[in-house]
Amino acid sequence: MKIINYKPDYQVYFKDLNLSWLEEYFTVEPFDSYAFENPEEAILKDGGRIIFVENEGEIVGTVALKYAAPGVFEMAKMAVRKDLRGLGIGKLLCKSIVETARSMHAEKLILYSSTQLKPAIAMYLKMGFQEIPLEPGLYKRADIKMELVL
Repeated sequence: MKIINYKPDYQVYFKDLNLSWLEEYFTVEPFDSYAFENPEEAILKDGGRIIFVENEGEIVGTVALKYAAPGVFEMAKMAVRKDLRGLGIGKLLCKSIVETARSMHAEKLILYSSTQLKPAIAMYLKMGFQEIPLEPGLYKRADIKMELVL
């Protein structure tokens, strides 16, 4: 497995991987659709990043790093192909995006999630993220906000 960076040809993988899990657990919100169709504008234009895990020539996971405020990035849109969940791909994505944020001199990472996603929350806690107060109304599916001070 290796980490590769976004290029326009990979937009379809970013979209399809994320739609798969969102439609399984939640509903796709308008800002999701916009980000999936326009990742350059929604995520990359302000210095954000999108990375992928490639395994044996196939894209099997993705995560984004979205500018939130000076020194702060949001880890967002993490998705792993359903048949490969539980094999460490999410952990590899998380570690890689944390390292990317550090290399960009970010001071902290934030993320929004749902406590329904127990394996993801457990992974974030193991990676050093801590729960912080969640501002209401930002994401319908989010009931937890976490941060990692870098």
